[in-house]
Amino acid sequence: MIDPKVEMNKALDILGLPQLITREDVKNQYRFLAKKNHPDLGGNAEKMEAINAAYQLLIQYIEEFRYTFDDEEISKQFPGADYVQRFKP
Repeated sequence: MIDPKVEMNKALDILGLPQLITREDVKNQYRFLAKKNHPDLGGNAEKMEAINAAYQLLIQYIEEFRYTFDDEEISKQFPGADYVQRFKP
């Protein structure tokens, strides 16, 4: 049995994403990589299968365990995170 933490990190590496992501980050990165690696567009079928599996794993995990951090969630967890943004010129 594969450790879920290892599996998640592998999926994040395949999609080239950092640890703190939003659902939109996953979708956008998936679409970018799908356009680049789709077999119908000259990409590699095995690479596309890995991208699809990573995307499905991350989306399932986000939906079931609330792994994602949207702007509202981040502001709740880190109340001072937007403090610097308010004072940028």
